Amino acid sequence: MSLPKPKPTEKSTTAKSIISSESLTVKYGSNIAIEDVTVDIPLKKVTAIIGPSGCGKSTFLRCINRMNDLIPGVSVKGNLFLGDTNIYSENVDPVLLRRLVGMVFQSPNPFPKSIYDNVAYGLRIQGKTDNMDEVVESALKRAALWNEVSDRLNEKATELSGGQQQRLCIARTIAVDPEVILMDEPASALDPIATSQIEDLIQELTKDYTVVIVTHNMQQAARISHKTAVFLTGGRLIEFDDTKTIFENPRNQQVEDYITGKFG
Repeated sequence: MSLPKPKPTEKSTTAKSIISSESLTVKYGSNIAIEDVTVDIPLKKVTAIIGPSGCGKSTFLRCINRMNDLIPGVSVKGNLFLGDTNIYSENVDPVLLRRLVGMVFQSPNPFPKSIYDNVAYGLRIQGKTDNMDEVVESALKRAALWNEVSDRLNEKATELSGGQQQRLCIARTIAVDPEVILMDEPASALDPIATSQIEDLIQELTKDYTVVIVTHNMQQAARISHKTAVFLTGGRLIEFDDTKTIFENPRNQQVEDYITGKFG
């Protein structure tokens, strides 16, 4: 079975979505993590997911590449489309799906290998060995890391700074040419300078990729995202709109209360 490159689904005359959920509900055993979530995430934009702890942000993110499949007792109802493909269909291979939907985690997690081998790892797993040097260099350049490591490619990745390690993980993700990059608090473990570098990189990546980022940092969401989804306690998506609207003129009073710090 092969998972085709997703074709964006036309949702209106002005915007295209690449990820669409329909009444998506996820439970861990009997506990509801997210409930009845319907949303269209636009192509080649940054979509931020915000909300208080335990509201289902990371659960929704992990649905997009089916990482929740690895959690015992999880159940998923509803539909989730990547382009025209319902990724929870029985004939979809999660391993193939994750080649199209890469993920960058909260803490940098480089492999205990060289910088070069970290970027090349996914390519080798897929049997793609042609033009390896060029692909590795391109990925490091797109991750804004090449100038810092071009003369150190054989050094251990674990010797890089935290910010460099996170950009290396992004390079490793984009080397296999995904369609979507998921990021779960990618800058929470970094200092302000490294955070600024990651934020600049995220915005640059939208030239080629769709980025969905979970963040507790509302200022970060306001700075870097085009769309913002607000989840609140109970796992419900309360509001989804242009980021400027969410932060300046939200429709929902609960969202305004959260944005202004009255709770959460």
